[in-house]
Amino acid sequence: MKKKLQVFVSSTYEDLRSDRQAAVSAILKAGHIPAGMELFTSGDQSQMDTIRRWIDESDVYMLILGGRYGSVESSTQVSYTELEYDYALEQGKPLFAVVIDEDALEERVKASGTSLMERDNPKQLKGFREKALSNISSFFSDEKDIRLCVYESLSDFATNRNLKGWVSSDEVTNSQSLLDEISILRLENEQLKVDLSNAEKKISKPQQEVSEDNYAELISLLEATEVKIPAKLTENDQDTTISLLDIFKHTSKSFVVGIDNSRNSSDLDTFLYFNVCPKLQIHGLVVNEKVASVQWRRFAITQDGIQLLAYLDKAELLVKKA
Repeated sequence: MKKKLQVFVSSTYEDLRSDRQAAVSAILKAGHIPAGMELFTSGDQSQMDTIRRWIDESDVYMLILGGRYGSVESSTQVSYTELEYDYALEQGKPLFAVVIDEDALEERVKASGTSLMERDNPKQLKGFREKALSNISSFFSDEKDIRLCVYESLSDFATNRNLKGWVSSDEVTNSQSLLDEISILRLENEQLKVDLSNAEKKISKPQQEVSEDNYAELISLLEATEVKIPAKLTENDQDTTISLLDIFKHTSKSFVVGIDNSRNSSDLDTFLYFNVCPKLQIHGLVVNEKVASVQWRRFAITQDGIQLLAYLDKAELLVKKA
């Protein structure tokens, strides 16, 4: 069933209007439900009681932290925004934060004035910032970064976490038919376990290993797949076409270490990430994975990819000896 997550969006108000709207828009485009600051503003204890109930009823808590600490609650001297964040932590609520990059904040201050900076409680803001960055978080410079973080984080929460969410009544299956199907699947699963156990007893070790014929077929496919190398990555400054197998061998160290799409990636890594890795992924030689606590993703070599490189090295060594 398609599940919609309710996401509570927390931030200071005046200085982050456009950033908060970008988050709300991204949540809606991702098919989920935003809640939070657009409905009410923090300001007193009775409002905090209402906000806590909204956080309890939400599936995910999102913090947008800019250059302001926000209104402070008189008895605790803690901002209402930090009180919301602390409450979500205490309740074990799945959460993530986007924290403004210091260079981006400086540019905003130059453009819009010092009202975007905290003047009354800078120490409290620094402590809050460090707290947010110690949990699931990433930096943002503009609205694009916020949207990207929302898409990636909610995708992870929706698929990897046991969250209730909201489900349309049209998608709710009759419970009895579902129980009957589960019972049938359980019996089939038990039979498959028995069949698998019997099959494993019959398979000898040599049969379990990948044969040279299988390698030969894969190598032929990789040799037949051409990749166009742009001029800026070649020694003679001209576009060059080589096989997918050759580029996999020649840049094997990059694949073993992992190739990401971060901002600091080299031209070669960027080319490999977008033009080569997807082709290798088709053959199960690399896999695309999410890297914790950052916005970018990474292609990592699989066990099949490592085994193929080992086979190629062994074959090349045998040719040299011959």
